[in-house]
Amino acid sequence: MKIEEFLEKIETELKISKASPHTIKNYVRANKEFLDFIQKLPEDVSYEDLKKYLAKISHKASMSIILFLSAIRYSFSNILGKDPTLRIKRPKREKRIPPVLTKDEVKKLLNSAENKKSKLMLSLIYACGFRVSELVNLKVNDLAPAEGIGYVKQGKGKKDRVFNLPLNLNKLLIKQMENQKKSNQEFLFSGPKGKLSERNIQKIIKKVAEKAGIKKEVHPHTLRHSFATHLLENNVDIRKIQELLGHSSISTTELYTHISREQLKKVRSPFETL
Repeated sequence: MKIEEFLEKIETELKISKASPHTIKNYVRANKEFLDFIQKLPEDVSYEDLKKYLAKISHKASMSIILFLSAIRYSFSNILGKDPTLRIKRPKREKRIPPVLTKDEVKKLLNSAENKKSKLMLSLIYACGFRVSELVNLKVNDLAPAEGIGYVKQGKGKKDRVFNLPLNLNKLLIKQMENQKKSNQEFLFSGPKGKLSERNIQKIIKKVAEKAGIKKEVHPHTLRHSFATHLLENNVDIRKIQELLGHSSISTTELYTHISREQLKKVRSPFETL
């Protein structure tokens, strides 16, 4: 089987299984880069070939290697009925503590937004703990401001969930919804070319963070991490936070307990000032 044909079949299989465009792109790219490196047809790939490529990418983060192995296993198992990754020991996931903003830094960030639309975007990510993909896919009809709720439909893992809408965002939110309806736009946020991309949001946040003078690394997920951490610091039950974030496993949410411990370490005892 030619490499091009193999890559096309991977894309087809993933589309049938309702994989996200992001997953399809990453899986196809991982297989292409691997096959380009070993210069072999897919059916001739061996365990030794895989080891050689893993040695080449060994400098990469554990998560990148895990994703690569998942892409190879899925593709070769589904298309050729073999799994060259079977004898490969997977690296453990690195548990990195993500950066978190203080409440004052969140206020600074929101107040530095260039316009009401940008401010609403950033406010919703923080207020609802959105993933950036959930924000860009949010539709006008997914929101019910009068009831104070909204719906994430087909979020990560193809799961739906309900989220609360803060009352102090109602005015901005209703105005944005009305503008989008008048323009016959399906999504809550759009640009000249239609629905905004995740990259659009990342650029907006980076620019606003620089304007606010925040020295930490700030990206959309930073606001989501901050949302979870601030809830935990307000003694909200971790299982409720799990539901609000849409985590399938409590172990993912438990990462935020480590973040809070890091914050606590920075608190100085009054004894030190005696």
